[in-house]
Amino acid sequence: QDKELTREFLRAAGVPTPRGRTVVDAEDAWDAACEVGVPVVVKPRDGNQGRGVATNLHTREQVAAAFAAAKLESDSVLVEQFAPGQDYRLLIVGERLAAAARREPAHVIGDGSRTINQLIEKANQDPRRGDHHATVLSKIKLDAVSLAVLSEQGHSPESVPSEGERVLIRRNANLSTGGTAIDVTERVHPAVTAGAIDAARSVGLDIAGIDVVAQDISRPLQEQSGVVVEVNAAPGLRMHLQPSAGISRPVGEAIVELMFPPGEDGRVPIVAVTGVNGKTTTTRFIAHILRGTGKCVGMTCTDGIYIDDHRIDCEDCSGPQSARSALMNPNVEAAVFETARGGILREGLAFDLCDIAVVTNIGDGDHLGLCDVNTPEELAKVKRCIVEAVAPSGYAVLNAADPLVVEMAGYCPGGIVFFAADPNCPAIERHLKVGGRAVFVRNRKVIFAEGDRAEEIIPLDQIPLTRGGEIAFQVENALAAVAGCWSLGVPPDTIRRRAASFTADIDKVPARFNVFDIEGATVVVDYGHNAHSLSAVIQAIEKFPHSKRSCVYSTAGDRRDCDIINIGRLLGDSFDRVVIYEDHYLRGRPSGEIMALLRKGLDSAGRTKDIIEVRGANNAAEAALGLTKPGELLLLQADRVDETICWLRGYVEQRVNRTPEELCLHDFDEQPPLAAEEQLHPVPASSDLPGDVLAETNASVK
Repeated sequence: QDKELTREFLRAAGVPTPRGRTVVDAEDAWDAACEVGVPVVVKPRDGNQGRGVATNLHTREQVAAAFAAAKLESDSVLVEQFAPGQDYRLLIVGERLAAAARREPAHVIGDGSRTINQLIEKANQDPRRGDHHATVLSKIKLDAVSLAVLSEQGHSPESVPSEGERVLIRRNANLSTGGTAIDVTERVHPAVTAGAIDAARSVGLDIAGIDVVAQDISRPLQEQSGVVVEVNAAPGLRMHLQPSAGISRPVGEAIVELMFPPGEDGRVPIVAVTGVNGKTTTTRFIAHILRGTGKCVGMTCTDGIYIDDHRIDCEDCSGPQSARSALMNPNVEAAVFETARGGILREGLAFDLCDIAVVTNIGDGDHLGLCDVNTPEELAKVKRCIVEAVAPSGYAVLNAADPLVVEMAGYCPGGIVFFAADPNCPAIERHLKVGGRAVFVRNRKVIFAEGDRAEEIIPLDQIPLTRGGEIAFQVENALAAVAGCWSLGVPPDTIRRRAASFTADIDKVPARFNVFDIEGATVVVDYGHNAHSLSAVIQAIEKFPHSKRSCVYSTAGDRRDCDIINIGRLLGDSFDRVVIYEDHYLRGRPSGEIMALLRKGLDSAGRTKDIIEVRGANNAAEAALGLTKPGELLLLQADRVDETICWLRGYVEQRVNRTPEELCLHDFDEQPPLAAEEQLHPVPASSDLPGDVLAETNASVK
């Protein structure tokens, strides 16, 4: 309702508007009138329906009286240049002109015998006129503005106009103040329509009433000094539905079609993703594919909130509050939500129904022992809630190789799509026999199957995330993502094209098995932080040639002692050197206890020869990188994703003492290196980093 701010937006969009400014009193109003040149318009800055608006004012007295009337409607008053011409209302719905009307201000025609009061009474006897907006026209009323308009014409309510004399009651042509409307939709010049659409778009409105003053609406405004005087966020429809003259326009139908296009239910399509591992990668992969449909995609995950590629929050946003925030964004046309157990247990889901629920895996579970969730079966029951929230027309996309996930199928109100790398998985075979849907790999190609029909979608070699199909857990994530999009109705061609462009780099999937060559050593950066994900990563790095294998690892303190010891045992059986550390994830444990439990597991294993204990994640990474030689492999756990990636870039640049253009930090797949401005970002000096990261290094060698 701020008319002055609206005018600024319109000018920025190139829409012609009258000059003017806000005034504080009657004297200031006259000063403003002199600045822009009389005649002027005086109106409330935040008014509506024409109340308190006075136009075509020439004298100080007129301006002062109009200021007093406008002040009754608002604390802030606006004076702007008067534009001569006819008053038009253009109704913009979406990206098109739905209707246009020329509005006539309230007036009476003298008959030589009746007073103006009597003429108004006669006009108000028209059954189309009423006191409210439910009628076609509004009754003509005398108020301070009307009396001033009469006085300017040398009349009072008791005056008797001569026969045929046209007497204005108001100068503004709003229907709410007694005006009438004539349909002129077919006469509007295309340039005027384009300007009206720009006006609506500039203030973020899908439906708007654009008030235009012009001599002739069939000519461009610039040719006749025409202007847009107001943008109405809640435009009246009756002047278009039942104009005083001309064709009735189906504006209600146009608005409903905009809000609910044919075949749509008005809801934002929602894909919910949960599981123990692979949630973030699958969420990002699905969002990437959906952006290929042309929709604006809202995504929430462990790495933040994204609206398309724009990151608006960088915290862990895998809970319902973040999902609700994304749904509130008016630009979002499709949503993909990573749905973690913590948010579910705290406050449930952000939605009543979802179109697709994807469950990546449960396996042996994670964070068991918290919130009365003590077993993988109990964890599966928590994560199953997104399956129970699937709409009857939707699908649950379930990992056919995980028995606890397969069991969720019986709780889904909609359809089921199973996915697994192995086409002979029993759950898939049973499902296809009854005409169900499944996604799997056959002859190294992704297959979409329904009953006895099967379609080859894309070879694994063409999905960069899977590194030619060699990274098994990324194959599973890719199958989950493409199955989710297929279930949502995304065309196979779009899935194929977008899957081929989803690369495993630090921009698309930061710290999700990113592989770098740093001075001849292979460095794998991964966020995985539980035994199941660690096992999958260990299996994956077997594919890379190396002479020696090292690891930097830690885990959160809210895991059970047995889980932390088991992680240590896995590390000890798989790496020659292990750097363990503690940082900010103690979660109630005393300092040193996490490393002690990891060491207990390491001591029971047989491969690891060197164990180094370090305080602080970055210090641990620096210690490991300093010991890693060409030809070796280092698994670097990214405890804090953004900080780790940023630190790694800065470390390599400083260590090799090269310019950004010469920096040897590139993707292992020999993809083109990032441009220098994209590749490096300033990192804080070590003295500026948080104290917990700079904790004193305590190294001991076994």
